[in-house]
Amino acid sequence: MPGRRKKICVVVASRANLARVTTVLEAVREHPALELQVIAAASVLMERFGSAVNVLEAAGFVPDAKIPFVIEGQTPAMMAKSTGLGLLELPSALERLQPDIVLTVADRYETIATAIAGAYMNIPVAHTQGGEVSGSIDESVRHAITKLSHLHFPATELSARRVLAMGEDPRYVFNVGCPSIDLVARSRPGTRRDALLNHCGPGSPIDPEQPYLLVMQHGVTTEYGHGLAQMTATLRAVTSLGMQALVFWPNVDAGSNEVATGIRQFRDQGLARRCQFFRNLPAEDFARLMTHCACMIGNSSAALREGAYLGTPAVSVGTRQRDRECGPNVVFTSHDPLGIAEAVRTQIAHGRYQRSHLFGSGTAGRAIADILATVTPPVQKRLHYDPAALLAAPAPV
Repeated sequence: MPGRRKKICVVVASRANLARVTTVLEAVREHPALELQVIAAASVLMERFGSAVNVLEAAGFVPDAKIPFVIEGQTPAMMAKSTGLGLLELPSALERLQPDIVLTVADRYETIATAIAGAYMNIPVAHTQGGEVSGSIDESVRHAITKLSHLHFPATELSARRVLAMGEDPRYVFNVGCPSIDLVARSRPGTRRDALLNHCGPGSPIDPEQPYLLVMQHGVTTEYGHGLAQMTATLRAVTSLGMQALVFWPNVDAGSNEVATGIRQFRDQGLARRCQFFRNLPAEDFARLMTHCACMIGNSSAALREGAYLGTPAVSVGTRQRDRECGPNVVFTSHDPLGIAEAVRTQIAHGRYQRSHLFGSGTAGRAIADILATVTPPVQKRLHYDPAALLAAPAPV
């Protein structure tokens, strides 16, 4: 209707989701042609995963709906069941809110539940971070979401080309960069001392005058059953380096209980005397800690994404990020304590890397809002391809 603001419903379902979409929320809220709706769901609502809903609300985003659909257990079966529960609960909220577009982020089970719900309800789905290659079940989920989505906001040129190669309409594919880079670009790094004292006050084992490691490692769903050994290998490497460390608890995926068990055993064995543990931090605070750390270790995509922009030396352990695009700041290694420690020493000796704009330069949120305001894709999708080229291609053997 002429003069009516277009309703954009953003589903925020994990702490990683929030960092990847905060500037989109801000830009949609401020846009004169758009009306923002927010659904807070899944682990965002859970205390043991950091209660990211508190960060969301502190930023002024009052959820229009709260949907707890995580089934405890963090096993592959529980992830599948949580996806199903999301599909039971999300349509009711979408039916009540009646958005014109629903926006979902990246590659998680909450994301595919949102995409399925929107697609079946004839609500155009907008998807960020499509076309990326990574490890775990996430890659399959990401590409499935691409095929369910109507508007695509990939974060790199190569990712945009992959989305087009999957037969998506070029009119609705926009390489805008990653909104998480917006937060990093505007954050004020300050000093290492200030960054640490903000979260490591009196009684903390962290000395703000000394260098520190930042450890963030999650379970790999396709390697379920190995999370304990994998986390133990990383923490053994940290111990052997003799440096203080900030250690983050894992996300809600299958295998996270195994990773968490590895962290608890590390503490119980008295090996964590120079470590401080975190469940969640505001994205800009986390960016400051990344800016000043001597090296980031684990398998978080933040090391590749935000780390590229910040030039943070990083060691990516295992297969979770093995094939993802990254800048020169990342070294890959296996789950071998000696190999991890050696890679960290090499990265520390190198020091900070030159800034890379691989994942954008800090303008993604505004760009996405402007596109949402002016582009309305049809609900009925069509596969885009060149029939002549297809017929001329060699037949599969």
